[in-house]
Parts: sequence; structure tokens; C-alpha cells
Amino acid sequence: MDRFLSNWVNNVDAKGRVSVPAAFRQVIAARGIRELFAMRSLGQPVMDVGGPDLLERFERQMDATSPFSEAFQDLSVFAFGDGTYLKFDSEGRITMTDFVRSHTGITDQVAFVGARDFFQLWEPSRFEAYRAEARARLLAARGSVGASAGSPE
Repeated sequence: MDRFLSNWVNNVDAKGRVSVPAAFRQVIAARGIRELFAMRSLGQPVMDVGGPDLLERFERQMDATSPFSEAFQDLSVFAFGDGTYLKFDSEGRITMTDFVRSHTGITDQVAFVGARDFFQLWEPSRFEAYRAEARARLLAARGSVGASAGSPE
């Protein structure tokens, strides 16, 4: 298992900790990730969480950009100013900090959602709404692809 796949909803305890799903912990261990990094997603009230490769993706983009440009500054603020390390304890839990909660709206439950090389932290009802909208968009796109593929030229 080398991808973050599927989704789970786990409860946040009284101290603000939540258990990372066992399947995700296996991926973290297999990849040798010792520190989890979380950054605010641009398009949704979601935290993207991963290892060093999550940061490296943005650092590669920054390296290809002039350090004096506005794009460089934007990427820097996005990757580093809107990010934080999550403490991953020996029991496989992370803490839902105020930084995470203020962006996501997470209170007493967290939806862990696989996203291939990283995973996301969602407020569960927002995830369900987004998932329904995404499925509807994909079905509509499938219908338009099928219609255009079957139409004569």
C-alpha cells in the first residue's frame, strides 16, 4: 500500500486529538514519513497533509520562478505561511489545532480523505456535500463526452 486511498470519519477527543486511519498510517510508515506537513487548500476549506514531498512540490515551482516575482512571493506565502507541521504521536494521533480548525470548520469529527500522494482533512458534512457535487460534475462530463463521441461529424 503506497497511496492514500479511501476515506474515514474519526472522532476528535477532548484534547483535540484524532487517530489517523490505520491504512494511512501504513502509507506514512512505508514512505518513511517522520513529519506531517499540513497546508490550507486553495479551493476548499480543507487541509492537505503529507510528508516532505508535499512541500517539495511547491519548492520546485518556486525554484522555476524568479525569486523577485510576485508569483514566487505568492507560492512562498501559500506553501510556508499557510502551512504547519502536525504533531504525530506514538499512538498515531494528530492534534486539530486552531490553525486547522479555523480553516476547515472541524469540531468533533474529521473526515480523512485520500488524495493519492497526500490526504486531506475535511469537516465531514462539507466533504459529503463536495463529494456529491464532484460526482454530479463527473456524471455531467461523462454525459457530454458520450454525446459528442456518438455525434456525427
